[in-house]
Amino acid sequence: MEQQKNNFKIVSDKKARMILPNALTLIGVCIGLSAIKFALDGKFALSVIAIIFAGLMDALDGRIARLIKGTSKLGKELDSLADVISFGVAPAFIMYFWSLQYFDKIGWLLCLIYVVCVALRLARFNINSNQEPSWKDNFFEGVPAPAGGIIVLMPLILSFSGLSEINFNFDYNLLTPIFFIIISILLISTIPTYSFKRIVIPRNMTIFLLFGIVLYFGLLLIYTFKIIAVTGILYLGLIPVSYFHFKNIKKNKNLGNVKSESEDFEDIL
Repeated sequence: MEQQKNNFKIVSDKKARMILPNALTLIGVCIGLSAIKFALDGKFALSVIAIIFAGLMDALDGRIARLIKGTSKLGKELDSLADVISFGVAPAFIMYFWSLQYFDKIGWLLCLIYVVCVALRLARFNINSNQEPSWKDNFFEGVPAPAGGIIVLMPLILSFSGLSEINFNFDYNLLTPIFFIIISILLISTIPTYSFKRIVIPRNMTIFLLFGIVLYFGLLLIYTFKIIAVTGILYLGLIPVSYFHFKNIKKNKNLGNVKSESEDFEDIL
């Protein structure tokens, strides 16, 4: 009797490793689109949370791809498309439904400008990502799209945080277009900002870092919007710090010979 042929094909290891990071990227797209749906339903708090989760997916997919050696051209292009949706289109619609619609045509124009700036920033990143010296891996050129997509929501986040009840009285209608203009400029600027791709600390400080991470996420669960607001403000405050840090490194006469981590240091990212 003739043996039946096996119709099953074994997927190559490379293709199998590509599935997980690309799946995370697509999940991020779904979360970003869901954020728009939440905004349409008037659930702006859920919209903000969805964008935060989309940012987590964006942070995980690339790191996991590099960890399991599942990087690919498809993944790179898919990641950029996902970023335009989750951190360009989605935040623009959220803020338009929440505030910018009251500025009529000017509000819609600000949304268009912001999304275009996100697309231009990602296009520039794709072109330059493989052409920079290794020491520049610690910096982005301009504010990255995920950070821009969250920071541009700051007026909405501040309104939920309750911080305005302490000493401040924000005029959110005025604050929203200001944030859109500033973040749009920062996205396409060449100002160096920290990439946080690699964080190297002394080994004896690792336990304190882990404690800090646990404390941060514990506070995030309890005081969600307050912690997100403070984190966003701190990130904006780091931009001038990263600029001067970058300039200081650039002045170093041995730019191409950045010291490697010794045995007393640990690369945690």
